[in-house]
Amino acid sequence: MHPGDEQAIGRRGRGSQACSVRRAFSNGSDSRRRRSQVNQTALLIIDVQKGLDDPSLGERNNPEAESNMARLLAAWRGKGLPVIYIRHCSVEADSPLRPERPGNAFKDEVQPQPGETEFTKTTNSAFVGTRLQEHLGKHAISELVIIGLTTDHCVSASARNASDLGYDVTVVSDATAAHGRVGYDGVAYTSEMIHRVSLVTLDGEFGTVRSTDEVLELID
Repeated sequence: MHPGDEQAIGRRGRGSQACSVRRAFSNGSDSRRRRSQVNQTALLIIDVQKGLDDPSLGERNNPEAESNMARLLAAWRGKGLPVIYIRHCSVEADSPLRPERPGNAFKDEVQPQPGETEFTKTTNSAFVGTRLQEHLGKHAISELVIIGLTTDHCVSASARNASDLGYDVTVVSDATAAHGRVGYDGVAYTSEMIHRVSLVTLDGEFGTVRSTDEVLELID
């Protein structure tokens, strides 16, 4: 779900989850164990769609996000690791992400190739109303590296849901982005502020935040 898709978003309490968060890409010294973990790590590409460039959404941070997404995608493909696309198909009348509109298409930097997996959703989380969890179980995927749009909407919702379901989660800070907005308090919050705060609330609680370079080093 994105700006313009004004449906209620459920929230869960923090509880003691921070004490039990598992870290993606364990730092263990056993190289065979490390390779096994990498082979169970999927790149989850969320809502990288042309409609999210709509001017009505406001200013956006991190203009390098798409190029970093492309770097990660090339690395995953080069190593034969699993790639999963999530496409948001809005049910809202005015959304640029409605299935029949040009904005529903994936951006050029992350066009799927034959044989790569895609799921469509109508809500914030990539797990709600899709068969994503079933697919991950079938292929013994236990770790997710999440990239896409937008940080505070579907990226965050999917990361939180994945963590609650027991997956190890990494969110890539410079392969995600957010839009600025005016808050409930009438204050204008910049896209960079929203992006950073969203990542801060995820890191250590629902997963690990890393840069593109850090992730590429870990799968090398």
